[in-house]
Amino acid sequence: MPLVTTKQMFEKSMKEHFAIGAFNINNMEFIQAITDAANEAKSPVILQVSSSAIKYARMNYLLKMVEAAVEETSIPIALHLDHGPDFETCKMCIDAGFTSVMIDGSKYDFEENIAITKKVVEYAHSKGVVVEAELGKLAGVEDDVNVAEDDARYTDPEQAKEFVERTGCDSLAIAIGTSHGAYKFKGDAKLRFDILAKIKEKLPNTPIVLHGASSVIPELVEMCNQNGGDIPGAKGCPNEMLKQAGELGVSKINVDTDLRLAMTAQIRRVFKEEPSVFDPRKYLGAARDEIKQTVLHKINDVFCSNNQA
Repeated sequence: MPLVTTKQMFEKSMKEHFAIGAFNINNMEFIQAITDAANEAKSPVILQVSSSAIKYARMNYLLKMVEAAVEETSIPIALHLDHGPDFETCKMCIDAGFTSVMIDGSKYDFEENIAITKKVVEYAHSKGVVVEAELGKLAGVEDDVNVAEDDARYTDPEQAKEFVERTGCDSLAIAIGTSHGAYKFKGDAKLRFDILAKIKEKLPNTPIVLHGASSVIPELVEMCNQNGGDIPGAKGCPNEMLKQAGELGVSKINVDTDLRLAMTAQIRRVFKEEPSVFDPRKYLGAARDEIKQTVLHKINDVFCSNNQA
């Protein structure tokens, strides 16, 4: 099955009230773990790449590895640009064969965000590619995205309706309390499901996306810290809240931090428990297995997208 767009995935997810996991990829182990898990669970999946991941792994290597994953599986796989910073980056990914791109104009004012999003939408649609946009600002730090807590703001439902109508974007990332990185909450986690409900009411046919939605799995944080890491106070979105988000109409939930933690936790464990090991396959193999288990848990127990391929 060739790469697909997210259009049909999202139509099904909205109809049947489940979310689809969008997992960030950086290298071969990430791609293999994610697609093996999705294939095993018979789940559609979105592989997404940030512009800094493209700089790190290089476009051609990423494309060829994703191509191999598509050949080895029988599930719908979409390739998505995460947080495209500008029109040029989006165009580069569209021309390279991505089936979905995100233009992140949330750092601009409303009118400027509309203008840049519309420009990307017009080019993408002419090539059969779908576009995700963002309205509202999520706090936190991840790759090239860095928003101070004081600058974060919730998505306004009225603005969301106007934004989608004027830009023609295919899906919309909203801000309801999630944040990027491993330090999402200081006190109790809280997501504004009331805002989500209002947005869904105004945009019943527009797929909604949650960024910054890793649960920052406590066991993985502990494994990192027990084996020489220093990640105190890391806290993410509880799985129950993410499951509820999917049931209430969120179609796409992004996961990056949890996969990074899974890889790092296992590599640290191997280095500490087996200091004589210097074969990369030993520690990268363990890391790949942990990423796969993390993705399987998300698909089966949180997003409920298993058996939806």
